[in-house]
Amino acid sequence: MAGAYEKGGPASALMLAALALPGLDAAAQSLPDAATLGIGMLHYQDEQPGLRRVQVNSPALHLSMPLAGKWLVEGGAVLDHLSGATPRYHTAISGASRMDERRKAGDVRVTRYFGHATLGLGAALSNEYDYRSRAYSAAASLSSEERNTVVSLGFGVANDTIAPVNQRVVDERRHTVEFMLGVEQVLGKRDVLKADLTHTRGHGYYSDPYKLVDHRPRQRNTDALLLRWNHALDHAAALRLHYRFFRDSFGIRAHALGGEYERPFAGGWMLTPSLRLYSQSAADFYFDPLYHPVFGAPFPTGYVFGAGALSTADQRMAAFGAATVGLKVAREVGGGWTAYVKAERYRQLPSWRWQGGGSPGLARFDARSWQLGAVRSW
Repeated sequence: MAGAYEKGGPASALMLAALALPGLDAAAQSLPDAATLGIGMLHYQDEQPGLRRVQVNSPALHLSMPLAGKWLVEGGAVLDHLSGATPRYHTAISGASRMDERRKAGDVRVTRYFGHATLGLGAALSNEYDYRSRAYSAAASLSSEERNTVVSLGFGVANDTIAPVNQRVVDERRHTVEFMLGVEQVLGKRDVLKADLTHTRGHGYYSDPYKLVDHRPRQRNTDALLLRWNHALDHAAALRLHYRFFRDSFGIRAHALGGEYERPFAGGWMLTPSLRLYSQSAADFYFDPLYHPVFGAPFPTGYVFGAGALSTADQRMAAFGAATVGLKVAREVGGGWTAYVKAERYRQLPSWRWQGGGSPGLARFDARSWQLGAVRSW
């Protein structure tokens, strides 16, 4: 989902993809010949007209180390500090929605290389005062004799516990199982195509306990298809494009199209501008703002408290479009270190939905982030 901070999907995922849960990215087919250490800092801020909302600061660390010519051990850790406010319904903020919290997360993965095959196991955890997650994964890959075709399989399971401070629910659970099938094909010296198909089945508590009028199904199944094309250009430059289609049992259908252009320059400099476009339909049980002249808060016509009707005023479940522009600047600084800084700007509007109109009555949503870090190989 594009947009604001969400439990189980923090903005710090921008900083350290290795910490994504359950994390089923296929391992590289060849064992790296060098260890790498990455350290970084992410700052994220989202806002609406006249209102600063969620702010996230996330220091992160990642280590990857080959061992005995057959093993690759990877590990990462991140600490989020979140503050600000999220809407209780649609884009409306109240004092009760303020938050100030910290999240600790980490993961580890071990991969064994067998010539033309790999087998990996991983584990991850995430702790907040009101949300805990544990995840485990397994992945395998097999390449052709020429190493120009790689088939990958992945499996992951995550168990989450939700315990909000308002005690709207107490120790609710959510269980998710994920399957992934991937194919990578080398099309010559310049082009590589990759396709990943992911299916997720989850059951448990999906509502947001901090939002008014939010009652979602206790089961959510998702399917996602990711297509990637990497093309090598002259002067050691590269063009990377991707398209992603997503659908779920909530009724959301989403498309994402993006790309980045990586270009080296003299003196060890590297510039990488990027662009991502996103569009989604609304969930079947999302309702547009309807403001009662007396009560004010937007409840759907005929809504009855306690009746158990599916309904949400969460703008992340609405129909909208979005665009993200970014620029990364990196430079080799000696001693095996490469330093980088990356800035991104995100804007979300209902009118930017690609197919048909978006959900009416929602305020514009903006977010900006920057990343500062360094990577060393030895």
